[in-house]
Amino acid sequence: MRVPLSILDLAPISPGQTATDSFANSVALAQQAEELGYRRVWYAEHHNMASIASSATSVVIAHVGAQTRTIRLGAGGIMLPNHAPLLIAEQFGTLAAMYPDRIDLGLGRAPGSDQNTMYALRRDPGSADSFPQDVVELQGYLTGNTRVAGVDAVPGKGSNVPLYILGSSLFGASLAAALGLPYAFASHFAPAALEEALALYRREFRPSAQLEQPYAIAGVNVVAADSEGDARGQFQQIRRVRAISLYKRGFRSRETEDLTDEQADQLLAGGIGTHVDQMLTYTAAGTAAQVRDYLDGFISRTGADELIITHQAPVIEARLRSVTLAAEAMQAVPA
Repeated sequence: MRVPLSILDLAPISPGQTATDSFANSVALAQQAEELGYRRVWYAEHHNMASIASSATSVVIAHVGAQTRTIRLGAGGIMLPNHAPLLIAEQFGTLAAMYPDRIDLGLGRAPGSDQNTMYALRRDPGSADSFPQDVVELQGYLTGNTRVAGVDAVPGKGSNVPLYILGSSLFGASLAAALGLPYAFASHFAPAALEEALALYRREFRPSAQLEQPYAIAGVNVVAADSEGDARGQFQQIRRVRAISLYKRGFRSRETEDLTDEQADQLLAGGIGTHVDQMLTYTAAGTAAQVRDYLDGFISRTGADELIITHQAPVIEARLRSVTLAAEAMQAVPA
């Protein structure tokens, strides 16, 4: 079974590179994905993370949109509790006016940051509690059916930018089902509840003006290379990066900034390795044929209507090669 392929671009800032480099890489990746038949590229809102450049998510989308022609672009996602719904409606209404019929808006309720960063964002710790109401308010602005008397999003009103609920738990699945919205599960880093959440979503789904039948997107990591050894080597480097990142969160000190590969491997040999491998449960690493076999099995297991892939190779050249091989393996390239 073949399903549409999409990409979650984490907009990484690689060691020795800058945010400017990251944005150039994101443009190159989106342009290649467009040529190869991927359906969409999404960018995620993260804050105070030295290795991720997509904090101003709508600005990144605008930049990539100006240098692509047809591929859909969007947020995967905007952490709505960080923002007033009206502001997000205006931002994505503006994007939709710039790039008609190309903009998606995925919404999450996680902070996308730590406690200190939440303070810096002036976020109320309880703001996530109103996430369902905020989604409905945002939807009203975008459809031209405002829930706030006398207030419209300009641009945004009547743009009907499609909404997607993102999640890694049963909460998001239940909300997406209740609102009749597509649901994207973050199984590329939080895989534990994938099958249970998708089952709940399909079971409880209620048709809406946006969507008649449930539509589930599942995240999966892909490291595709010309040889299995190359792919495995890249995957090991990804594991090292994850281990160092987790270590830094628990031990904020300058001495953790320049860990060697050997030190990262020592971390992986300890308890952090178990955590890293749990996060990366759904990963296809290998040749194009091996990636195809893995993804076919993943689709059969989950019944996903679409896959959103993170190509996490350490350098942009390898990421672009992975994008190409995965598309060819899954027949995203037109014959």
